[in-house]
Amino acid sequence: MRAAVLPGSGEPLQIREVPDPQAGKGQLVLRVQSAGICGTDLHMAPILPAGTVMGHEFSGEVVEVGSGAGDFRLGDRVCALPTLGCGHCAACRAGEPGQCADMKATGLGGSPGAFAEYLVVGASESLRLPEAVSSRRGALVEPLAVGLHAVDRAAIPLGARVLVVGAGPVGLAVSLWARFFGARSIVVSERAPGRRERSAAFGATDAIDPDAEEVGPAFARLTGGPPDVVFECVGVKGLIQDCIGLAAPRSKVVVVGMCMEPDVIVPGIAVVKELDLTFAIAYRKRDFDLTIAMLAQDRIASEEMVTDVVDLEGLCEAFEALKRPTTQCKVMLEF
Repeated sequence: MRAAVLPGSGEPLQIREVPDPQAGKGQLVLRVQSAGICGTDLHMAPILPAGTVMGHEFSGEVVEVGSGAGDFRLGDRVCALPTLGCGHCAACRAGEPGQCADMKATGLGGSPGAFAEYLVVGASESLRLPEAVSSRRGALVEPLAVGLHAVDRAAIPLGARVLVVGAGPVGLAVSLWARFFGARSIVVSERAPGRRERSAAFGATDAIDPDAEEVGPAFARLTGGPPDVVFECVGVKGLIQDCIGLAAPRSKVVVVGMCMEPDVIVPGIAVVKELDLTFAIAYRKRDFDLTIAMLAQDRIASEEMVTDVVDLEGLCEAFEALKRPTTQCKVMLEF
C-alpha cells in the first residue's frame, strides 16, 4: 500500500510503498477514508523514528476483522481511539486505553497511522459511525474529543469567563465545548486572522490579536473582568507562564497544548493567586461516544473546522505548509 512516511528528523514526508497491515487478535484493518493533520504531528515529527507513518485522526471502512474483534463486520464505518491497548487491564476495561501500560500510540511511533491507504486499530477502541456522521466528520471526532476532555477537566463554572489561547483545531474544539457547557464569555487569542474569524462559528464571543493589543486588558474590556478559566492550546515554550499571569485569583489554567521542550514557570505567581494548574491529554472512549452522538444530532459545529482537503500526493506539501500556518486550520486527507 502507499503511505506518507517520515524519512528522518526534519525531513519532509515521502510517499512510499509499505507492507499492507494485517489484523491481529482483537483488531480491525480499516481502509482509510479521511484523516486529519494534527498539531501534535507537527510537534512530534522531529523526534519520531525514521519510517514512522503518522496520522491519528481518522475514519475508515472495516476491510478485515481479526479473531476476538466482537461484532464488527466488513463494511462498517468506524473511527477509533488512536491507541492499541492490551484490552484487559483496568484502564482498557474503563475505556481509557491511553493509560494502559502496554499502550502503543497509533501514528506517533507505536503503530503505523492513517496517512496511508490502510491501518490497524483495536476493536475495543473502535466506534461505529451513524449514517448521519460523514467520513470527514468521523475524522474530526478525535480533535473534538480532545476539546471535550479538556473542558471536562476544567469543570467550567456556569456563566464563566473563558480565555482560549490559540484558535487552531484544539482551541476551536475547546471553545465549542465551553459554549456547550455554559460559559458566558469565550474569548480566543490568536495571531492568524483566518483562525480568529473562524472562531465565532465555534462559540467564541470575541477574538483578540495578541500582536495588536495586550491580551489581559483586552479580555477585561470585552468581558468585564479577568478569565475564570484559561486554556493553553498552542504548546509553545513560555505560554504556561503567560497564562498564569493572565488568570484571575483562584481560577484555573488548563494546559492542552503539547510543548515538546523544557519550559520554565514562576510558581510564586501561581501560589499567590492560588491557581489550579491542570494538564489534559487526549480523551476517554466516552468522550468519543458523546462527540459522535452530538455530531449525529447536529448539535455541535464540525466541518467548518476544515479549510483544506488534499489527497495522499498533496499531503506532504500541506504538512510542510502547516509548520507556518496562514489561512489553514484543519487540513484533511481524503482518499
